[in-house]
Amino acid sequence: MLQPTSHPTIHPTGHPTGHPATLRARLTAAGLLLCLAAGAAAAANPAATPAELLAGYTTQTGAPAQAARGQAFFTTRHGKDWSCASCHGAVPTQAGRHASTGKPITALAPAFNPERFNDPAKVEKWFRRNCNDVVGRECSAAEKADVLSWLTSLKP
Repeated sequence: MLQPTSHPTIHPTGHPTGHPATLRARLTAAGLLLCLAAGAAAAANPAATPAELLAGYTTQTGAPAQAARGQAFFTTRHGKDWSCASCHGAVPTQAGRHASTGKPITALAPAFNPERFNDPAKVEKWFRRNCNDVVGRECSAAEKADVLSWLTSLKP
């Protein structure tokens, strides 16, 4: 630990640099900034599991998810040109293909593609985009819960 001096060094900014209280304050401030930055990074991209996401949607709805209802939602057209199955396949355990662009789409069911449903921000982005294409609006938490319940029930 630094010992106080009778004459602390003065930095060109006018602040004493050698005084222990000043150094301690600066180190504390730097530590807080690092903690805040680390927390912000974790909040920006929190890891999740499909089960955690499903639990969150189920909590929002206040009712249990129903896999059969999710399958029906996934495979049915809702007044638009496409259903979810139009691109992902009726049973999304294999790669699909975008109905308009032909772009390949990896398997959607988490047991067949561990990259799926592990980033809440990405999940919300794709639900928002795809629900708008399929239903013409954002999906409700209940619809998301039902679809995710069905997708997580699909096993190899």
